[in-house]
Amino acid sequence: MSKSANPESRPLIALFGSPNSGKTSLFNCLTGGREKVGNYPGVTVEKAVGKISLPSGEVDIVDVPGLYSLRTISHDEEVAKEALLGKSRPDLMIFVLDAVNLERSLFLYSQVAEGDGPVIAALTMTDLAEKEGKTIDTVELSRRVGSPVVPVIAHKKIGVDELIAAAEAQMGEGGPEFDLGYPRIVSDAVADLSIDPAMPDIEPEEIRAQLLEDDAEGSPEWKAALAKARDELFASGIQAKTLDTQTRYAWASSCVKACVETKGQLDKTRSQKLDEILTHKVWGLGVFLAIMYAGFYSIYALAIPLMDLIEAAVGAAGSFVSPLITYNDALRSLVVDGVIGGVGAALVFLPQILILFVFIGILEGTGYLARASFMMDKLLGWCGLNGRAFIPLLSSFACAVPGIMAARVMPEPKARLATIMVAPLMSCSARLPVYVLLIGAIIEPKFGTGWAAFALFAMHFVGLIFAVPVAWILSRKILKGRRVPFTLELPRIQLPKWRDIWVLVMTRGRIFLKTAGTIIFFMSIAIWWLSYFPRSVEATQAYELEYSQMPYVEGETIGFDAYVERRQSEESYLGRLGKGLEPVFKPAGFDWRITTAILAAFPAREVVVSAMGILFSHGPDEAEDSQTLRDAIANATWPDGKPLLNIWNAMGLMVFFALCAQCMATLATIKREAGSWQWAGAAFAYMTLLAYICAVFLNKVGAAFG
Repeated sequence: MSKSANPESRPLIALFGSPNSGKTSLFNCLTGGREKVGNYPGVTVEKAVGKISLPSGEVDIVDVPGLYSLRTISHDEEVAKEALLGKSRPDLMIFVLDAVNLERSLFLYSQVAEGDGPVIAALTMTDLAEKEGKTIDTVELSRRVGSPVVPVIAHKKIGVDELIAAAEAQMGEGGPEFDLGYPRIVSDAVADLSIDPAMPDIEPEEIRAQLLEDDAEGSPEWKAALAKARDELFASGIQAKTLDTQTRYAWASSCVKACVETKGQLDKTRSQKLDEILTHKVWGLGVFLAIMYAGFYSIYALAIPLMDLIEAAVGAAGSFVSPLITYNDALRSLVVDGVIGGVGAALVFLPQILILFVFIGILEGTGYLARASFMMDKLLGWCGLNGRAFIPLLSSFACAVPGIMAARVMPEPKARLATIMVAPLMSCSARLPVYVLLIGAIIEPKFGTGWAAFALFAMHFVGLIFAVPVAWILSRKILKGRRVPFTLELPRIQLPKWRDIWVLVMTRGRIFLKTAGTIIFFMSIAIWWLSYFPRSVEATQAYELEYSQMPYVEGETIGFDAYVERRQSEESYLGRLGKGLEPVFKPAGFDWRITTAILAAFPAREVVVSAMGILFSHGPDEAEDSQTLRDAIANATWPDGKPLLNIWNAMGLMVFFALCAQCMATLATIKREAGSWQWAGAAFAYMTLLAYICAVFLNKVGAAFG
């Protein structure tokens, strides 16, 4: 193996290619990595690094964002260009050629492969090309592109060993040699410029690029020399600005004609036939809504048996531990209510999280989400964005952090900022446990599973409904950006790759469990401490006296132990804070317990379920006989005995969590991507105010209807 261009580290291989070419799937196959695989442009918004073993040792491999040309228009494409032309250049490039869209891939190859670095080509999608009747002569293709061409089917691990062997053989070799066929006058002009005293330290390929693209960098003398050479080209009848693109596409087309044999007349592919329905302005929208409803119905209905098992396991753990800690009530409450109850209340929703990502993975893997982006272009165009914005918005349904980062696919800076500001309105997976908890407690018992699933489906559209007018205000009235035309290559409709979905689900599951095991754990302990203390014998005796004097004790409205526990919670540090702020949230129909849970959830909304588990607890003495958290919330009352939650203020609470900015990681990401805490503060302010207004409105509507 040759000496690396990165002397202080292992040799570096860079993986380049167009979006939807199978590049990231190949990366996962080579490294066994956990990078998310999607089937729409922009899924890889940052470089992902892994390791592979060549016969002579380990090397690093980096998967850079997909791009169509080195004439970049968005931030993620700039990342790819920097990986190619920046200071830390790779020791070897693996370029992914899409066998189905070979001409387009070869155009990009002609830009990326120019230079003195070694290159090999991984020819992907060969199985799909064969289904379309295409046969590719890889030997001839290799000769024309000047580098080894290895057919690879990543998800079946076909050709991977051959690709690794080719990488080992090419490491340390020179760059590929291929003739693009520029006119002789251009070559002569480049040769003359290369000996010009004003020439900066650049390669001949860069001289030609600056000459033809009118994008000169250097001294005034160098720019003048380029301008003179460009005028001479124009005088000879050559249009410099279009010559480069025309030459590269002509070369790519000649390679395809020489290397690809097509059998028979091609009919419309299955993907093209499906697109006539999926992208139809009427039928496409109907299919979209039907798919979304079926997905969210599955999330709600299929997870119930798994949730019951987890809930039973958590309850059994609490019942087992509680009798072992009889010597200290505070310690027993800490372990049972704070640790087991708090974390368990979050873990019980893990099945919904996993099913959600299975659903997202299937839609990405089939290529359907790009169709949704295409259909949404007109709606987003109305508010100053374009269909590209739907990519980060869709990502935000899983988590706002990668969604905000995915806004780098937006080519116009002001449209990117508007997208960043509305992305957190999408209903991320952290909100899902809140919806399921309240729907299961209030809606399903009265209206059944069908309406419960519909409510879950509707909640995921609340943020999108508000995002459109907010984006309109930002784009048209505040930022006043320009709308860039939307272009999108639709990936083929295909069966999803189940290995990629498995990787996605396991990765997201681990992230959720890590959150539950760190943030939720420590926040649960803090919430338990604030809701348990202060306690004293005198206070307990006072609560017992209050209970004995209550006029409705005979009706057994509330048990003795439950009453004492509730009063102690009310007078705890957290209870006092909640009661102090209860007047602010009472117009929305929220008491001190819900108010306290809202406050506890501002750092991370994942905490809210464990917080409610503690605040609505009946106490450790009744742990074995207590109802589930859903029943506890459904049966909670105001001091006058009226139900705490009804349909209206329960919907208001869900809408509040759907719209409110309760995630420090999201705000920190907005600051990083927008470049200022002012934008993060603005997002927090408008989302919180919007959430509060909507919650109050729904409660008032409910009061008006009785």
